[in-house]
Amino acid sequence: MTTSDHGGEPGIEWLQRRFRAADLDQKRFDDSSLEYRRLFSEAWGTFLLVVVAAGGGVVGAQAFGGDLTLAMKALAPGMMVMGIIFFMGTISGAHLNPAVTLAFAARGNFPWLRVPGYIVAQFVGAVLACLFLQWVFGDIMAGATLPGPGVSTGTAALMEGLLTLGLVSVILGTATGARNIGIAGAIAVGSYIGLVSVWGAPVSGASMNPMRSFAPALVGWDFTAYWAYLVGPLVGALIAVVFERILRGAPTKSGADAAQGILGPGDTAGL
Repeated sequence: MTTSDHGGEPGIEWLQRRFRAADLDQKRFDDSSLEYRRLFSEAWGTFLLVVVAAGGGVVGAQAFGGDLTLAMKALAPGMMVMGIIFFMGTISGAHLNPAVTLAFAARGNFPWLRVPGYIVAQFVGAVLACLFLQWVFGDIMAGATLPGPGVSTGTAALMEGLLTLGLVSVILGTATGARNIGIAGAIAVGSYIGLVSVWGAPVSGASMNPMRSFAPALVGWDFTAYWAYLVGPLVGALIAVVFERILRGAPTKSGADAAQGILGPGDTAGL
């Protein structure tokens, strides 16, 4: 075997190193003992998302928060999601949303066996965020997502379905090239959330996330119109899966990497 261009390294040795690296990556990818890191990542990330998304309304309802505009409240969750993808996308895939987790599973990028754990982690993070807001500021329902004045619950459900369809399409599309764990996915997803929230928030609150809506409803014990924030996003997410199949065909390995996270070197000592 002749030498390759890889620093003069013999070609067979270079191939062996590549195979060993691929095996190690697969061990990191599949190692169930590291699931706690992914679940913690989902809980912490969802906490940060909900504390900002619901916190905008809660703080805005206080006398000292009167300067917060609708645009500020709408853009904040998008910026937060962008940051979360940057710092933890490689660990858990940064789902932060049951609709995204179910979409990845329906797409074939995420094992159904791991779906309940992710949803529980998202529930814990979202509820803790709302308990924190209630404890510090009170009036958690000021951060709830409700149909706007004069907007029917059905219209809110349709808006949530449409917004989530777009969101999950962006997520699945960037994930196809494993870009959901890099700069492109962070910018695309964060920008989408911020921009559509500016015009969608007056209609439905622009939740696009059943857990973001469920947590304040649970802590405030007011489930008014909640079905719109469950049905709308879930239906929108499943339609996005169908669209992704039409656009890109079968699921890819890179999509699975983005959906499940790739624990980096140093995160898996002992493997």
